[in-house]
Amino acid sequence: MKILKPKLSFWQIFNMNVGFLGIQYSFGLQQTAINPIFLYLGAPEDMLPILNIAGPITGLIVQPIIGAMSDKTWSPRWGRRKPYFLIGAIIGSLCLFAFPTSPVLWFAVGLLWILDVGNNMAMEPYRAFVGDKLPEKQLSLGYQMQSLFVGAGILLANGSIILFQYMLGDESIEVAGSIPKWLYYSFYIGGVLSITTILWSVLKTPEIPPSDKELEEINSDKLKPFGQRLAKPFGEIRDAIKEMPKFMWKISAVYLFQWYALFIYWQYITPLFKSTMGFSTSEAAAQAAKMSTTYNVVTMLVALALVPLTLKYGGKKIYASSLVGTGLALFLIPYINDSLMVLAPMILFGIGWAAMMGIPYTMVSKVVPQERRGVYMGILNMMIVIPMGIETLTFGPIYKYLLGDSAVNAMLFAGVFFIIASVLALRLNVSKHTVEAD
Repeated sequence: MKILKPKLSFWQIFNMNVGFLGIQYSFGLQQTAINPIFLYLGAPEDMLPILNIAGPITGLIVQPIIGAMSDKTWSPRWGRRKPYFLIGAIIGSLCLFAFPTSPVLWFAVGLLWILDVGNNMAMEPYRAFVGDKLPEKQLSLGYQMQSLFVGAGILLANGSIILFQYMLGDESIEVAGSIPKWLYYSFYIGGVLSITTILWSVLKTPEIPPSDKELEEINSDKLKPFGQRLAKPFGEIRDAIKEMPKFMWKISAVYLFQWYALFIYWQYITPLFKSTMGFSTSEAAAQAAKMSTTYNVVTMLVALALVPLTLKYGGKKIYASSLVGTGLALFLIPYINDSLMVLAPMILFGIGWAAMMGIPYTMVSKVVPQERRGVYMGILNMMIVIPMGIETLTFGPIYKYLLGDSAVNAMLFAGVFFIIASVLALRLNVSKHTVEAD
């Protein structure tokens, strides 16, 4: 029997998404600060992709399994999704406190693996949590609210990097094998935000209990032998992939090019500024933080504005247009040598980021069945991390042998991939047998 969901107020939707602020602050540090830390600790530029393989691997393994487990979890006290993103937030918080004190490269790489496990435990149950709570007419607002907090979290992370470097950093001195002290404080703030924002959402938002049928199945699973319960999530993932809507196969093609390109941008924006503007690693990292700050300000400003636009023009058209704009931004960045003017393309990038973080989740949430939302959100994340994994394994040689060790060529390569993704996004028509999402 379908559960009737009450319409929520704006502030109820706001409160339930506050936890995304802490998750995305951590993600912002990964975008902007992790690769400079690897460079500080002696990593060569062509090794950056493979050093970032933790994200794709942990996302591929952790998110669909946790999503499937959360579908079959219920506690009257703790709920269905909350236990998972609360534990994930604790793991992430501890890693963020430890990260800036990494003494050597291998230690930092190991911490990135653990941090990614924590973030992945938190993220996908959170996506399903929003879908669980909201009626269909409010899904777009719910996921674009998450997009707003994506922008806010990353904005705070990068803003803190810029602020602490300005207050405490000495750009004229770089000690090989040492992480600058001004980077420490951004990570400490992230450690606090990771747990406090999740607690806010946990305490402010009750979960909807499962239906009688779902509860009967959950209780039945608890009586099975441990081995069967351990294997259950893998069977759920296998069955969900077999029965996956065609729409999700189509979006996987878009994601292949979109996320491959995004990973290139995050890894090579710092080397790009070292090349095009002659910056030191610290100066280039600070400029990369300014770029991220700019596009996340734009994301915050436009995230909710995309809700009426998608309702009027269709999610497919807005999404495809935003990917074109992101590609154009990457074509422009390498040829602007002024540190202020180069921020202008980030307006297009920010609009694209807002669309990427909201529209696909709204569309998928309308298509997949309620009782499998967790596992399908996990599978959707597999479609993100597989391209990232492919990038980490393939782009190092491409960068070195085909692109001439040129960060400029890497950025142009990523721009082409965004244009291809935009063309594929025009194919995102939902079957007449499913809820119309575009």
